[in-house]
Amino acid sequence: MNVLKPWNCVFLVGFIVFAVVRAAYARTAKGDKKAVSMFDGRERLLLAVMFPPTMLIPLLYLFSHWLEFADYQLPLYLQWFGAVAMAVALWLFWRSHADLGRNWSVSVELREGHELVTHGVYKHIRHPMYAAIWLWAIAQGLLLSNWLAGWSVVPAFAVMYILRVGREEEMMCNAFGDTYRDYMRQTGRILPRIK
Repeated sequence: MNVLKPWNCVFLVGFIVFAVVRAAYARTAKGDKKAVSMFDGRERLLLAVMFPPTMLIPLLYLFSHWLEFADYQLPLYLQWFGAVAMAVALWLFWRSHADLGRNWSVSVELREGHELVTHGVYKHIRHPMYAAIWLWAIAQGLLLSNWLAGWSVVPAFAVMYILRVGREEEMMCNAFGDTYRDYMRQTGRILPRIK
């Protein structure tokens, strides 16, 4: 099984940490009343598109031999880079959830009493959770030396990001008006804005 290879073990540990962070905050947010929800057919489809490359295909690769036809070799320094990208992605993913607190939801939603969060990592970038997932996607590709298990997450997340981030920002502009528009001018979407 591929799970016994060192870099695959690094990925699996990160995968578990990622799942634990998400589950902990999902449990905290469960049951909160929503003021605005865009959880529609499009949103369901985007989440469904993300499931195979983030969960199913990597686990199939790690615990079976079915995808070995797509294996390749990477230089050691790139795998180390993947491990560093994974560590940064996990920290940013956790910090994003922690800074949002009860304002976080798995979908494009606003809760009753939703507050605009502009502190912590949100002081510099509007969508640090998306930045964390981009880093995760790169780490997955560099740690899982398999074209399908490693890199299938990149196009899937690109579609989700492109179709979701504009809707999310439109919802925030509608909810917070000029306050959010000023925040947009001061921050970058997924990278800090260079002054």
